[in-house]
Amino acid sequence: MGVLSNLEPKEVFSYFEEICGIPHGSGNTQAISDYLVKFAMDHKLRYRQDEAGNVVIFKPGTAGYENADAVMLQGHMDMVAEQDPDCKKDMMTEGLDLFVDGDVIGAKGTTLGGDDGIAVAMGLAILASGEAEHPDLECVFTVGEETGMVGARALDTSDLNAKYMLNLDSEAEGILTVSCAGAARVVARFSGGREKAEGKALRITIGGLSGGHSGEEIHKGRANADIMLGRALFEISRKTEMRLVEASGGTKDNAIPREASAVIIVSDVKASEEAAAELDRNLKNEYRVTDPGVYVRTEPVEAHTAFGKELSDRIVCFMFTVPNGVQAMSADVEGLVQTSTNLGQLYTEGDSVCFSFLTRSSVNSQRDETVERIQSAALALGAEAEIGASYSAWEYKADSRLRDTMIEAYKALNGKEPKVEALHAGLECGILSGKMPGLDAVSIGPDLTDIHTPRERLHIGSTGRIYKLTLETLKRLK
Repeated sequence: MGVLSNLEPKEVFSYFEEICGIPHGSGNTQAISDYLVKFAMDHKLRYRQDEAGNVVIFKPGTAGYENADAVMLQGHMDMVAEQDPDCKKDMMTEGLDLFVDGDVIGAKGTTLGGDDGIAVAMGLAILASGEAEHPDLECVFTVGEETGMVGARALDTSDLNAKYMLNLDSEAEGILTVSCAGAARVVARFSGGREKAEGKALRITIGGLSGGHSGEEIHKGRANADIMLGRALFEISRKTEMRLVEASGGTKDNAIPREASAVIIVSDVKASEEAAAELDRNLKNEYRVTDPGVYVRTEPVEAHTAFGKELSDRIVCFMFTVPNGVQAMSADVEGLVQTSTNLGQLYTEGDSVCFSFLTRSSVNSQRDETVERIQSAALALGAEAEIGASYSAWEYKADSRLRDTMIEAYKALNGKEPKVEALHAGLECGILSGKMPGLDAVSIGPDLTDIHTPRERLHIGSTGRIYKLTLETLKRLK
């Protein structure tokens, strides 16, 4: 028996457990894509699989829905594959180790991938159902959502006729999301030769941070390990001559880094260790609420060559001063982050130190301005800076039958109205709405906490209620 076999709704959790048994981190989705194709074939449903790995499965409407407009059910099949430092699992080749704890599901030592495996599971359960009432369905399962929405970008929509799109990629029950931020990536690269350096080598590590989603949790005041590492290097450079050997931190642009480290060569080891110890005390005080486990550690290592002092200083200056976190709050929607940026990846590649940022905004011009600020700072300090993939914001639709129908369905099931909100995170609704003018879209999802971290939890009762809401909405769209 499966770990989730006793949970309701059985059909949803059965498919979710199957999905969790298939490695499906971003960039490693061929197996899950082929699984969806096999599902369609087994259920004798029309489908197509494109070169990117996206899968679209079609199902005719049930009796009484012959004149109803088609509905798209949509989610992404890739997950953010993060794990604890002491977890030995190979997430490229091994499935997840699920557990149930009261009303939540987690995975031992790793992310769970409820974002967005639960959407895929719900879609499959509806496609397999002989009881659900619904219009024609176009179930769109995309790849690469967590790495720039590359699947949605590549998707050919010419054979899709849906008037309504129900996206199942939100993480809070009771909220209908009706617009979201656009985003852009920028990568800065500092390059230069190495030389022999006199002094002692130390590794500086920032760790113990909470991390989290760089959109939905950027406003919570959590520390960014890459940025804190820049602060540590700056403080040390004030006390003694320092040269940088290498630096690394974070693995995903859309996750707030939980750990970062650098190897440096310093003239005065004692002064360096004292600066690190002082910063450790300060961070424990500053982040005692949001990151109570934060630490700064030093340890001796072996290194004899490093970047030159002038290049080291320029890199540290960039790390210490570059924009990060919330940049502006919305004046239209109370409590909504309008613009933010996240230094999600720091890595050393040969004779280069690279920084990768993800900037989000519900205002495209402010997104572009923030990206240009990062790019300008990098160029002024002698780095190369390349602006990568970007996508526009999903704008609010004043006249939405889908939204109104879902509000009524939610009230009927729960006895109260849902919240209608905008989201400071990327959803594929914007890209797909742009490809299909007039598409009426809403995003919902069950309660998911601490996504993109090994603390990710999917709430069981909430999942059942969202599934019922999805079925009731489809039933009402005659």
